[in-house]
Amino acid sequence: MRIPVTIVGAGLGGLTLARVLHVHGIPVTVYEAETSPAARSQGGMLDIHHHNGQPALAAAGLTEEFRALILPGREAGRVYAADGTLLLDEPDDGTGGRPEVQRGELRRILIESLPADAIRWGHKVTGVAALGGGRHELTVAGGDPVTTEILVGADGAWSRIRPLLSTATPEYTGLSFLETYLYDADTRHPAVAETVGGGGMAALAPGKGIQAHREAGGTLHTYVALTATPEWLAGLGAAGENAARTRIASEFDGWATELTALITGGDTAPVVRPVYTLPVEHRWDRVPGVTLLGDAAHLMPPSGEGANLAMFDGAELGRALAAHPGDPEAALADYERALFPRSAEAAAEGARIHEACFGAGAPRSLVGLLTGQA
Repeated sequence: MRIPVTIVGAGLGGLTLARVLHVHGIPVTVYEAETSPAARSQGGMLDIHHHNGQPALAAAGLTEEFRALILPGREAGRVYAADGTLLLDEPDDGTGGRPEVQRGELRRILIESLPADAIRWGHKVTGVAALGGGRHELTVAGGDPVTTEILVGADGAWSRIRPLLSTATPEYTGLSFLETYLYDADTRHPAVAETVGGGGMAALAPGKGIQAHREAGGTLHTYVALTATPEWLAGLGAAGENAARTRIASEFDGWATELTALITGGDTAPVVRPVYTLPVEHRWDRVPGVTLLGDAAHLMPPSGEGANLAMFDGAELGRALAAHPGDPEAALADYERALFPRSAEAAAEGARIHEACFGAGAPRSLVGLLTGQA
């Protein structure tokens, strides 16, 4: 018996799970608050790792489609000091195991691989209640309640499903990213474009940094990292776009102009992305009929693993459910037994990378980590 699965959240993890279930003939419905796939920007570049992201896409039967999305040369990386001194320059020689794609394009191929009615766009889940016997009822804004026997929370940091399993709540790390874009950089800002190079770059100091990645069409996608209070961040929104950009740039007085131009020359208003985490060892006792994946399960500082882990979670959960038809509890138990140690290891490594990037030894601590000398 193939028991239908209900997924909350149409991010990469939820969509990978939906696709793997579809491949195995298991009915699935995804509830997503966004009104359409184009409702918002889907972020920038993702390096898809050979040990988790790529196997997940293979399980979804989408390796060929994924390969068609790869942007050549984007695995190149540079690390700078604040004065513009180049500390590390790693070219993309084609031998790396982490090809880069744009997140929005990766999400698109996952969406297109599903039946048109598999995703319920504009269906925001506002509440959930346990009915007993592993069944749950979802409250959906503007719609009828939904009853399900297998419920998966793939709904990110502020998951509505997590409280069924865990009392843990995300905690602010004290660091935030301020996201902006610079378009047509090779023509309009050649010095900046040359500094970034063909892939990604990071200019770092303790507690702050300027990071950028080259996307398609000469676009530079910038994440400015700052240690900041919620009150300071709230003041940016009240200040207006130009004043906010000036205020952010003032935190980098004395830095090389080819680095700060990624802030002052930005073509979009800075968007605040506070960094929140769950405990490194986050886990829960088995609760019948429900589980989590991705950031809902293991929110951690950005380290390049988040999207890969979410997709791998989805693929592993899909395979477990396919391996135990008619026995979802066995499937969920198998999945969680592997999930918890995998998540804890990745979260600990993410914290180490975060410290290398923004701790007291930055930027040379990052260079040491990348070159195996840390």
